[in-house]
Amino acid sequence: MPIEIGRIEAIYRYPVKSMRGEACESVALGWHGLDGDRRFAFRKLGDRGGFPWLSAGRLPQLVLFAPQRSGDVPHPAHVRTPDGEVLPIFGEDLATQVESRCGVPVQMMQLNHGIFDEANISVITTDTVREIGRLADLEIDARRFRPNIVVRTLQPIPFAEDAWVGSALSFGSESDAPAVAVTQRDVRCPMVNIDPDTAARTPEVLKAVARANDNNAGIYVTVTRTGRLAVGQPVYLSGSADVLDRR
Repeated sequence: MPIEIGRIEAIYRYPVKSMRGEACESVALGWHGLDGDRRFAFRKLGDRGGFPWLSAGRLPQLVLFAPQRSGDVPHPAHVRTPDGEVLPIFGEDLATQVESRCGVPVQMMQLNHGIFDEANISVITTDTVREIGRLADLEIDARRFRPNIVVRTLQPIPFAEDAWVGSALSFGSESDAPAVAVTQRDVRCPMVNIDPDTAARTPEVLKAVARANDNNAGIYVTVTRTGRLAVGQPVYLSGSADVLDRR
């Protein structure tokens, strides 16, 4: 039987890969992740590697660019730059600004199914974020970890997500509530060192993750039932008896 393990504390989506995210009170969960999440990205022109997308790992200031939507439309039409200019998302001026900062030519791309590194949904708990901040001796925000769903668990155990791998999570008490399968732990990279509000680097964060949990923080999941997510929804865990015993 599924057991309640907590509540959704926050929901985030990131319309443009590596740019500033936005908090959502409620959002549709589809087969390809959250509606409007990471559907745009800058492609590095001439890059023949396996990962052509420009990320904040190459250009930390990218997190200071804020996609702008109009009304309930999930896709942004403009981007506010760190200098306060509001530019069309497909405009040459925006591409030129980013090029001047990263040193390579770029082109904005839109992919209907999203642009993801490992999986289209990531989850982390508030206690994991808090523990990493304690170890790093910093006040850190969950947004450093670019999560889609932040869970406040009933039992305050840091890195509790590790035990959920191989199990399932559902959001809400209805029989048709949206659900996901937990597929793997989230191996972290230097992106977590970037402050989402200033773009300043604090390497103590990744060092704390490596020291505390073998470089893992949070989990990746795959959607198994679509629906609507909302802040405050109960989160249920189901899986093998062994997984439940380790919750």
